[in-house]
Amino acid sequence: MSAAGEAPGLTVHSHPATAEMHARDSESDSEEPGMAEAQARDSAAEIPVTSNGEDMKHMMSGGPTLKETRIVSSSYGNPSEGIIEAETYRGSSFFPKSPVLFPSNAAASRLAEHAQDVSGPAGGLKNAQSGPVVITDEISKNIALEKLEQMKKWSISTYKCTRQVLSEKLGRGSKTVDLELESQIEILRETKRKYENLLRLARQMASQFYQVVQTQRQLGDVFGELSVKSPELHEEFGYNAETQKLLCKNGETLLGAINFFIASVNTLVNKTIEDTLIAVKQYENARIEYDAYRTDLEELNLGPRDAVTIPKIEQSQQQFQIHKERFDKLRTSVSIKLKFLDENKIKVMHNQLLLFHNAVSAYFAGNQHQLEQVLKQFHIKLKAPGSDGPSWLEEQ
Repeated sequence: MSAAGEAPGLTVHSHPATAEMHARDSESDSEEPGMAEAQARDSAAEIPVTSNGEDMKHMMSGGPTLKETRIVSSSYGNPSEGIIEAETYRGSSFFPKSPVLFPSNAAASRLAEHAQDVSGPAGGLKNAQSGPVVITDEISKNIALEKLEQMKKWSISTYKCTRQVLSEKLGRGSKTVDLELESQIEILRETKRKYENLLRLARQMASQFYQVVQTQRQLGDVFGELSVKSPELHEEFGYNAETQKLLCKNGETLLGAINFFIASVNTLVNKTIEDTLIAVKQYENARIEYDAYRTDLEELNLGPRDAVTIPKIEQSQQQFQIHKERFDKLRTSVSIKLKFLDENKIKVMHNQLLLFHNAVSAYFAGNQHQLEQVLKQFHIKLKAPGSDGPSWLEEQ
């Protein structure tokens, strides 16, 4: 273009140095997009890609400082790794250490459904979880209340009975007495003491007689050995050996009868009579409780009657009636047991005394046949020597 075609007053000069500077500026402008792209690739934030596209989209669009974000497949590192490539950050120079994640609508709905399953319609726990806990607490509370009530009743009853016993011993309180029944109980206790003494002597006799029988057995063995070794006294030692062996055999038979006598008397004293005395003890305790509540009711009846004392009197009357019925029931039961015990005692002791007399008489009379008949009469079976208990082979 000529100078005449230019604007008036302006002159354009074409210089080689100026053209070279324009060329360098154009090269630098062409290299700037490549460098910016490399810098953005190096500083790209690697964010794990979730299956929820909404979450990722929300993260991409929610940040106020990200201008444009896109997901590309880069050739750096693992080819299958997803890399998020972003433009250069133009905001603050401070970067958070971890990204802020915002829950999606789908995740919020799943959490709401789970909370609805755990809680009931009124916001409380379901019966499957809260029911057993409530029932256990109620049962524990009821058990504790029952124990407390039982302890309270036991304390009141013990106090009243102790006061009644002390007042009877000091001669200040009244006592309910059944003269006929009390005399029978006293006779029973005296009978037990005498039978216990009889049982002790019978055991002592059996023990001492057992030693005599063992001595007779050893003596017979010695006589038999001497009869063999002493030809000049063979007959004399032989007679004594036979006599001692016969006495040992009869002694074992008598021991069987005595042991049977001891076993029967022991059953009568330590089982039959003892069971009756246990019932007597229960009767005496019921009598003390009856007198204690009777005295308490009498004291309340002697006092004033108003709105406070009338309920106490009614309650005391109910307790008195309960203990009176129990006392009458046990008194009748003890009377019946004493009657049957007396009949049983006479029957048992009649047979046992007859056995003891016939066995002892037959033994000291030397009547072996009569002694064996006594055992058959009372169905007594003698144990063989050494058969007191099973052997260790039989126990296997």
